[in-house]
Amino acid sequence: MNSKPSPLRALITGASSGIGAATALAFARAGIAVLLVSRSADKLQAVAAQITASGGQVETCVLDLSQVTRVRLAIQAIVGEKLDILVNCAGMGYTSPLAAMPLADWQALFDLNVTSVWQVILGALPALHASTQSTIINVTSIAAKTPFPTWGAYSASKAALVALSQALAAEERAAGVRVVIVAPGAVNTPLWDTDTVDADFNRQAMLTPETVAESILHAATAPAGAVVEELVVMPSAGVL
Repeated sequence: MNSKPSPLRALITGASSGIGAATALAFARAGIAVLLVSRSADKLQAVAAQITASGGQVETCVLDLSQVTRVRLAIQAIVGEKLDILVNCAGMGYTSPLAAMPLADWQALFDLNVTSVWQVILGALPALHASTQSTIINVTSIAAKTPFPTWGAYSASKAALVALSQALAAEERAAGVRVVIVAPGAVNTPLWDTDTVDADFNRQAMLTPETVAESILHAATAPAGAVVEELVVMPSAGVL
């Protein structure tokens, strides 16, 4: 008797809210086992409870990705030997004129939005190399290519993430690792409620996290032998 093949296994960072949480739920509904990483234990457990209640397979790990020197080894230990999909959703927003931005804030922004992603990838790569259908999806932003006033540092961090993703794609293609950039426009997430963001947009006209999550799922489950290299997702209302 043939044994049932094990489901795909995905690691999702920033999984306690916003795009990360919506992606975790979308993946679980699609039969993908999910490993959720966030620094918020309570919110992480709430997402995991929804997945468990619907019959999905879920594991959780509390990890502060801003502590970049700890990330690589921690992720490698969390992942173990099996991983098929990595989705990097964790990140922070920041608004300030560049001339007024403290150096410490710049460094904290790049640590979380760029350096931690790089370290997560390095921790996950050994397991991804062992998979026959491995995919890395990095959530960037349209701000990477269209900078806005007061969003300069955020735009620079997302542009760096785009370049990192493109270089990684070139380096890992021979190993069979697909690398995808998902660049959404404005998404109605808790990012807009954080202390580091001061912006007044119509949040009802923004993309929902669920819409972006479905796009991520589409890219992650593309047929073998094909890759969605970059996916730009914009709200139909045209809001940034």
